[in-house]
Order: sequence, then C-alpha cells, then structure tokens
Amino acid sequence: MTDTTLKARLQHDLHDAMRQRDKVRSGTLRMVLTSVTNAEVAGDEARELDDDEVLKVVAKEAKKRKEASTAYRDANRPELADAEDAELAVLEGYLPAQLGEDELRAIVVRAVEQTGATGMPQMGLVMKAAQAEVAGRADGGRVAAVVREVLAGR
Repeated sequence: MTDTTLKARLQHDLHDAMRQRDKVRSGTLRMVLTSVTNAEVAGDEARELDDDEVLKVVAKEAKKRKEASTAYRDANRPELADAEDAELAVLEGYLPAQLGEDELRAIVVRAVEQTGATGMPQMGLVMKAAQAEVAGRADGGRVAAVVREVLAGR
C-alpha cells in the first residue's frame, strides 16, 4: 500500500478493524467514510475527493469530536466524553502532525509579510495566506489567535 489514496487507506483500515472486531475503530472509520461520501455527492455533480479534501473532512470530524468531548465534560458526562475522545484518537492517526507554537508563529509572520498587512483590517488576507500553508496542521482557532497576536504587535 505505497501509492494509495487516503480514502482507500481509510477503507482498508475499516476492513481490518471489522476483522479484528474493534468496534470503536470500525465505527469511527465508517462515520468518516460516510462523511467523505456525503462530501463527494454534495453540490451539482458527484466527484471523487482528492487527498487534501479527504483530509479536510477528517479534520472536520476530529474537530466535532473535540467539541463534543468538551461539551460532555462540561455537562458532567465523562463516559460520553471518553467515547468521543476514543473516536478522536482514531481520527488523529490520519491527520498530519500538528504544528508547534514556534512553527505556527513563523508561518503567520511570513503570511503577514507576504500580504503586507499592517493591522487587524487585513486579518482575512493573512488568515487566507496562513491557512494555505498550515494545511490542516493546526486548528483554525489557533491560527486566528496567532494572527491576532502578530497583527496587534504591528
């Protein structure tokens, strides 16, 4: 399996999880493959998603799990939060390594320099440039916080 797509890898791993009777892993992979299929048929015509688009779907599902886990913990439902955390752990295995603070700050500083931004009114331009380079390796909220911090210092 050297030259396969991310979607094919997800399907292969789902089959393995089913054979091993791993309910959490197989349920999570089924859910993410359903989301991928829904994204493929959304819009005017059905199309195959490329790896970057599949990665965005996986990242979106991971974000949902994080938010649900936090909500369950806030509602004092640790058993439900633990289930969401288990699904998140499966999804994180398919996401690229997350950027550290220093790496993220360097990307944002480069984006500010590229766009010539001088303050908060240009935050959208900087976010667009930074997100293109970040490519799923950091949560949008983290990127926005660093952009605000860097632009506030200008």
